Amino acid sequence: MKQTPRQQRASASTRYPAAGRGSSGWKRFPISAGAIAADLRQLGIQSPGDLVGRDPYGMYEGFCKLTGQRQDPCLLDTFIAAVRYMQGEPKKPWWKYTKERKRELAARELAK
Repeated sequence: MKQTPRQQRASASTRYPAAGRGSSGWKRFPISAGAIAADLRQLGIQSPGDLVGRDPYGMYEGFCKLTGQRQDPCLLDTFIAAVRYMQGEPKKPWWKYTKERKRELAARELAK
C-alpha cells in the first residue's frame, strides 16, 4: 500500500533519525547525497527528510536551470537513489538507477 507524504516523512524519521535535524544530517546520510548537500540546499532541501515526496527528475531539471548548465546525468541518478531511500526503499548505490534513468528520459522524449 502506498504511503501518504506525511506517512513517508514519519517513516523517514524512524528510518534515518537525523532526517529532520538540519544540514549536519548529510554527513551521516548513507547515499552519496552527503557529498552534494550544497547542491541540494540550493534546491531548498536542507535535510535528508526534505527529500520525502520529492521528484528527483524535477529536482535535476531545477538544478540545471538554477546553474544555467546541463549537469552530469549521474547527479540525477544520485537524486533518485536519495529520494527512494528516504521513501523507504533499500539503500542502493546511485549507479543502480542509471538504466532506469535512461529508460525514463527516453520515454519522456518520445512523449514530446
